[in-house]
Amino acid sequence: MSIIKPYTFYPKQIIEEKANQLLTQAKNDNYPLNWGAGITHHLLDVLDLNTLWEIIPNDNQGQIVAKIEPSKRLITLNENISELKNNKGFQQSTIAHEIGHWELHINQDEGDGLIQQLELSLNSLTEEKSFLCRVTGEENIHKIKLKIQDDRREWQAQYFAGCLLMPDYKLHECRKGRDLTIWKHLYAIADELCVTISNLIYRLQNLGWIYITKGSKQIYKGPKYIS
Repeated sequence: MSIIKPYTFYPKQIIEEKANQLLTQAKNDNYPLNWGAGITHHLLDVLDLNTLWEIIPNDNQGQIVAKIEPSKRLITLNENISELKNNKGFQQSTIAHEIGHWELHINQDEGDGLIQQLELSLNSLTEEKSFLCRVTGEENIHKIKLKIQDDRREWQAQYFAGCLLMPDYKLHECRKGRDLTIWKHLYAIADELCVTISNLIYRLQNLGWIYITKGSKQIYKGPKYIS
């Protein structure tokens, strides 16, 4: 059996359910979820995954942001990328994205020592069966053109990351007393959850809570906006 599962189409609802299942599993642990910068560390502990900062050299296609080696249960983050080190929201999104690959695309039983040096990161499949990240701004991951299965896996992992860091029930809690059409209130929510504003906007638009026309900064109430 391959350590990488065959490509499977997951509707948004199923991806969200899988993210919520992991959060439920984490909440059943001996301590509560620490929303904000600590949430991914808690989830990594639950999954028995580790992180490592080190320089990841460029390959012939450019810069690599992160990678996951399933056989080592290890996520490596590129310490050469200042944005990844300094922007906690981007860092959380990157780790959550890798968790998405772990949950959706990896045969986890096969990952425990059966295949060595298999590297999974954020973007395209290579001959070495590696997904490599080519972006230094997480907002670009939402612009992936879903032409091939590897692109679809990347979209799935990033959608999973958004559901994991910003579940529906937590957003309902965060929005109390706030107006989602006011930028100041959105930035406050992003800070509270330790996510980037672009990821928050993308998530809220997917939920139908807000709508922003292309090229505009004006925020409108979406069809599922709750006053």
